Amino acid sequence: MIQSHAEYRTITTHGYPLPTSPHEPGPAPQLQWIEINQLVVDPSYQRDIGKKGRLNVNRIVEGFEWSKFAPVVVAPLEGGLFAIVDGQHRTTAALLRGIEKVLCQIVYVDRAKQAEAYAAVNGNVTKTTPQQLFHAKLAARDKAALAVAEICAAGGVEIIRGNFSSQNPKPGRTQAIGAITRCFDRYGRDTVITALQCITQTGDGNPGQVRATIIEALCDVLHSMPIWRDAGEALLRALDDFDFADMWESIISGRNFVLSPAVQDLIAERIRHHLSLKLSDENKEAA
Repeated sequence: MIQSHAEYRTITTHGYPLPTSPHEPGPAPQLQWIEINQLVVDPSYQRDIGKKGRLNVNRIVEGFEWSKFAPVVVAPLEGGLFAIVDGQHRTTAALLRGIEKVLCQIVYVDRAKQAEAYAAVNGNVTKTTPQQLFHAKLAARDKAALAVAEICAAGGVEIIRGNFSSQNPKPGRTQAIGAITRCFDRYGRDTVITALQCITQTGDGNPGQVRATIIEALCDVLHSMPIWRDAGEALLRALDDFDFADMWESIISGRNFVLSPAVQDLIAERIRHHLSLKLSDENKEAA
């Protein structure tokens, strides 16, 4: 199926400085399918596959698809062998899947240049943020990502991709995809939605306060007191005069680690105390 190009963007050099020095990129690489039994690892610059590496190999094996398999970068050696410069993990995963050949990008460099290329490939990778990964999974219609997106929409929250602006924050905007996902797994959909609404639908919308620690503290409080979680509008009214920003600043003042369990416990304590007073008063009025 041919897709429309209307929503795509082209590659541009706008905003980048022009190179200031001459550069020789070396011989152009070639693409070739190579038998895995012809590929070897040079221990002088390649690390062994350790515990985390094995987990990565297993992850690749379980979700193996050619659309996710980048060509293995190799350099030719004597005797028809090729040294793997980048791709040891995915080659191992392919072998575990019973695959005999992998697509390789052959670079014609000596051992020193191989090591240099290995360091460059593994050291200069642009890190994918959790927010970018979430949006990528969302575009791929991943079920877990879709479930979290539905929770965010119901809670009035937007997961932003870029940097969070502390100068002019907008209500509901956050990078706390990790906290929302953790709370969804731990407490369930309804508790997380209510916790998010406690921030976005009270006061002035509490811009800048959809923070990981606040979300987790709210979920903890609501989970421990389901009667509050299920109080609906009464819960939101009770938090209308709760100043999340003031509470946050007073708790983190002088602290180096704002994501610590101690901070979360203090936030939960403040919220629990406020709600116990407010909802108790409201129940008395209703009676």
